[in-house]
Amino acid sequence: MTVPLISLNGLTKRYGSFTAVDDVSFGVDEGSICGLLGPNGAGKTTTFKCLLGFAKPSAGMIAIAGAPVRPATFASLAYVPERASLYDSLTIAEHLTIYRRAYENYDDARARELLALFDLSPSLHAGKLSKGMRTAVALTLAFSIRPRVLILDEPASGLDPVHQRHVLDLMIDAAANGAAVLFSSHQVGQVERAADSVAIMKKGKLIVNSVIDDLKTGEKLVEAVFAGPVPDLDGLARDPSILRIEQAGSTLRIVTREDSDAIAARVFALHPKSIRTIDLNLEEIFMNAVSGDGR
Repeated sequence: MTVPLISLNGLTKRYGSFTAVDDVSFGVDEGSICGLLGPNGAGKTTTFKCLLGFAKPSAGMIAIAGAPVRPATFASLAYVPERASLYDSLTIAEHLTIYRRAYENYDDARARELLALFDLSPSLHAGKLSKGMRTAVALTLAFSIRPRVLILDEPASGLDPVHQRHVLDLMIDAAANGAAVLFSSHQVGQVERAADSVAIMKKGKLIVNSVIDDLKTGEKLVEAVFAGPVPDLDGLARDPSILRIEQAGSTLRIVTREDSDAIAARVFALHPKSIRTIDLNLEEIFMNAVSGDGR
């Protein structure tokens, strides 16, 4: 059995009587990218802090490459926080010098490629950089050591659309070369493009943990348009396979987790003008998950 490079088992973090992370378990395999999603306050950043040893878990187990996190772990682990932590008095070149001396796997040629990719001049002082440029420097440092594990908290924050795409491509390339990547984003489209699995948190709990393709296969949207107002649904809302029902004027939209053909047949019996079954994108799946019972 393959051991995930990143593993959380029953992770719980309490601050007094408040539980920020509640019994969270998931893993990220070698060569895989997992997107961590959730509304503000869901517990994503606290999960990262516990994973990296910045906060002590109240319960549960955490492992990187099958072992507890210890100082040696960071020789092959790169972390990029949402707000890049740089030495304002140092230039970008001096930051790279620190990494060159600190990391055995530092790749100077790779660092130069990344500087060019993000249009960064090595002579610039960190204190004069914009938020997006600071993020770009942090990403350059992270990827220059060719880490085995990448943990990225909003890694495209402050970047323009072109450089956001570069970040996604860098993650995909790292995973293709065997790295395990865990990243959070408020832009669900970024997760859909780069990740192969997703973990969704809400109020500290893990409510979805799945391969993205499996989620898309399992949830469908049945949409029907009627000549007049939507008729009585004849108990359809009580069907356990239905996740959400929306009515707007003459349009009926039903999100179903399984057997969409059977649901479509029941809606067709109500004599709509038109009806179709649509695959959901990850954003719709995310909204259904965090909104709870939307019926």
